[in-house]
Amino acid sequence: MRAAALPDFVLQRIDRLSGKPVNRQIYRVVREAILSRMLPAGLQLPSSRALARELAMSRNTVMHAYEQLIAEGFLESRAGAGTFIADTVPDHVGRPPAPGGARHAVQPGGLSARGARLVEQAGVCGLQWGAFMPGVPDVTMFPARVWSRLNNRVWRRARAEFLTYDRGAGHLPLREAIAAYLRVARSVDCTAQQVLITSGIHQSIDLAVRLLAEAGERAWVEDPCYWGTRSVLESHGMQTIAIPVDGEGMQCRAADWEQPPRLAFVTPSHQYPLGMVMSLARRRALLEYAAAHGTWIVEDDYDSEFRYAGAPIASLQGMDAHDRVLYAGTFSKTLFPGLRLGYLVVPPALAAQFATGLSELYRGGQTFTQAVLAEFMSEGYFVSYIRRMRMVYAARLRLLGQAIEDHFGDSVRIRGTDAGLHLALQLPDGCDDVAISRQAMQGGCVARALSRYYMDAARAQPGLVLGYACVPDAQMRPAFDRLAAIIKTHL
Repeated sequence: MRAAALPDFVLQRIDRLSGKPVNRQIYRVVREAILSRMLPAGLQLPSSRALARELAMSRNTVMHAYEQLIAEGFLESRAGAGTFIADTVPDHVGRPPAPGGARHAVQPGGLSARGARLVEQAGVCGLQWGAFMPGVPDVTMFPARVWSRLNNRVWRRARAEFLTYDRGAGHLPLREAIAAYLRVARSVDCTAQQVLITSGIHQSIDLAVRLLAEAGERAWVEDPCYWGTRSVLESHGMQTIAIPVDGEGMQCRAADWEQPPRLAFVTPSHQYPLGMVMSLARRRALLEYAAAHGTWIVEDDYDSEFRYAGAPIASLQGMDAHDRVLYAGTFSKTLFPGLRLGYLVVPPALAAQFATGLSELYRGGQTFTQAVLAEFMSEGYFVSYIRRMRMVYAARLRLLGQAIEDHFGDSVRIRGTDAGLHLALQLPDGCDDVAISRQAMQGGCVARALSRYYMDAARAQPGLVLGYACVPDAQMRPAFDRLAAIIKTHL
C-alpha cells in the first residue's frame, strides 16, 4: 500500500498556539478521522520523522501520538513497512439487511418501545427541595452532630467488611434494629432474618417483581398511585391493572376478582396520594383472596411514622396469617433521601432466596452507613427524632391548611391530612392542574398535578399534591400565596 501524507483537512486542525499538548491534538484528530472513515483502512501514514518535519515539531511529539493510537488499535506498525490505519470494521457491518431479514423497530431517540413509554410517563422532577415538594422531609433539622459522632465511632472500629461489597440481606445489627422497631411501631410480625436492606422503595419493588413475577403477568395497583410503582412494573413488562380507590381504599370490582393477579401493590395505612386508610373489611378480603389464589401483596408503608390524628394504623402485614405480604419501608421520608436506605420484610420462606437475589442483582454496598444507622436506631435517636419531627410537620400541615382555607374557603377540598408529608388539594372539575403545575414549576415551586397519578384518564380528578414537610414555617404562607395566585387564574 502506498504511503501518503496526511490530508490538509487533518493537519489544519492542529493548532500549536492553543496551549493544548500537540501530541494529544495529533492523537485526537487522527482518531476522529479514522472513526469517521475520512482515513480509510490500510492507508499508510507518513513516518514519524516525515510528519514531524512537515509540522515543524519534535519527532518525539509525533511518536507519542502514534504510540497511543497503536496501543488503542487504531494504527498498526508493520516491521520494515511502516505505520498503517488498522482495519477495525468487519466486512458485514453496515450492510443493508437481506430482504425479509429481521430488523428491530427504532423508537424516537433509539429507545425501546417500553423505554420510550417509561421516559414519556416519568414523574421525576428537576426540583427536589422546597415548596411544595411532596415526600421530602426537612433535612436541615436532621441531627447532623449526632450522626457525625456515631460515624466517627464506627469508623474507628471499621472492619474490612464495612468497606467492601455488601453481602446477603445487609448489616445484621441494622436488620435487628429495624425488626425491633417495626414490631413495636408498626405491628409487623417479623424477625431480623426476614429483613433485607435495600436502597429504598424503588429497589424493594424492583426486587419483588424480578423474583416473584414473569413479564406479562397481571399486577394490581391503586388508581391513583405512586408513579414510581407504575414505572417499575411497566419497565418489567407487567400487565398493570388499575384498581380504583374510594374512602375505604382499593375497591376491587367483580371482574377484577375473576382474574387473580400475580402481584398486588397497596398503600393501606396512608393511600398515596389521596391519604385514605384501607378499611378492615377490605384488608381481610384482600388477604384471604391472596391466600386462595397465590397472589403476592406488596405493602408500601412509606410514611406512616407521621400520623397526626387518631391512633397509629397497624400494618397489613401484621394481619397476614398466610405469609403472602411483603412489607416495604424507607428512611428517605423519616431521615433524609440522600441516605438511600430502605428495607423489605419478606415471608420466612422467601428470606434466603431474596437475600441471594439482592446480592446477585444489585451488588450492594453502604455497609459502613448501615452500621452508623444501626447505632442511630439502637441508641434511641431514631425514635426521638421521629417524635420531634412529627410535631414539626403537624404544625406545618396546619399552616398550609389555614393558607388554603383563607384563599379558597370551601371551593376546594383538602384530602389526606391525617398522616404523611403531603396533602392532596382537589380542584373543581375542568380545572387544568397540569397547566397549573407547569406554571408553578416555572416560578420555582413544585405542585404536582393530581390527574397525572391516575392510570384511567376517565377517573382522573384535577388537583395538586402539595408537600409541606420541607417548607419552613416562615415561608409557608408566602409560598402558597404565589401558588394561589396561579391557581385562581385557572378556576
